[in-house]
Amino acid sequence: MRAVLVIALTLLQAMTAFLCTMAGSWLALPMVISSVVSTIVATWGVLDVWVTRQVWNQRHGVVSVPSSTARALRRERRRARRRARADERARERIRRRGGAGQLSHP
Repeated sequence: MRAVLVIALTLLQAMTAFLCTMAGSWLALPMVISSVVSTIVATWGVLDVWVTRQVWNQRHGVVSVPSSTARALRRERRRARRRARADERARERIRRRGGAGQLSHP
């Protein structure tokens, strides 16, 4: 958020400096100097945000786009969960019928 505000302020100062220069105002030189300083600060702010995001992603191992192998693993886990739920439902049905269909009782 801070970087966005600094960039917005820099653009505003650059536009004001340009207009003051075109109008021949005495304010043109101070505005140009402050625009240059603001550009340096804005560049630092953007780099700070970018580096911070990179470090966070590197430490926590976050991949923004899942790979096809990750998708395949998730799909396989989902299938296994569905199979396990279906097996549990079948065992529950057999248990409710009093064990009908079983050859021996445990």
